[in-house]
Amino acid sequence: MEIIQLKDLYKIYDEGAVAVNAVNGISLTISEGEFTAIVGPSGSGKTTLLNLIGGLDRPTSGEVFINGTEITKLKSKELIDFRLNNIGFVFQSYNLIPVLTAHENVEFIMQLQNKPLAERHKRTIDLLESVGLGDKKDIRPRHLSGGQQQRVAVARALASKPRFILADEPTANLDSRATTNLLDIMERLNHEEKITFLFSTHDQRVVNKAHRVITIEDGKVLSDIYQEVLVHGKH
Repeated sequence: MEIIQLKDLYKIYDEGAVAVNAVNGISLTISEGEFTAIVGPSGSGKTTLLNLIGGLDRPTSGEVFINGTEITKLKSKELIDFRLNNIGFVFQSYNLIPVLTAHENVEFIMQLQNKPLAERHKRTIDLLESVGLGDKKDIRPRHLSGGQQQRVAVARALASKPRFILADEPTANLDSRATTNLLDIMERLNHEEKITFLFSTHDQRVVNKAHRVITIEDGKVLSDIYQEVLVHGKH
């Protein structure tokens, strides 16, 4: 089932006398359960493309469909509500709320969704356990390592039960061990729970784990390759 569909997508920034085609006529589909990496050099349009898919930015022209809804036509308030209930985000800089504990950071998304307290509490505990941080639930971000903060961010992204997760350079600030740990968790969630992940990345370790690698340059798709990878010891 296709959950993301992009049709002839453009994003043009006017920088003085020069117009920059950050996204230059991209058409793509992403199906449910994919573990896909978007790669390319700095300035290739990776983050811009993710922001357009996530409704964080609006295209100059073209269409973005999420689960059949054309989000490019939604009004601002409708788009905020749609993002909240359909899309999970994991950012390079974690974006955790510093005054909240790990538990409160994860639970916050469900508070915005007006979920009942008992449901919020149980799901938060389950999610922190699933990313190996059940014993860190009362710790604030500044007392967690970078890898632990990013795992809280993954739990938070999952809290709303999104259709898919957009991860923008999620391993950029992590050391090798933390990267391996994070990718193993994401791969397990993808394999066991069929959660769809779409990465923007420079990290070859992410690329090696991806089932599909989309290379873009100058805002255009250069290649779109499905690759065979080992998932928990099996092809």
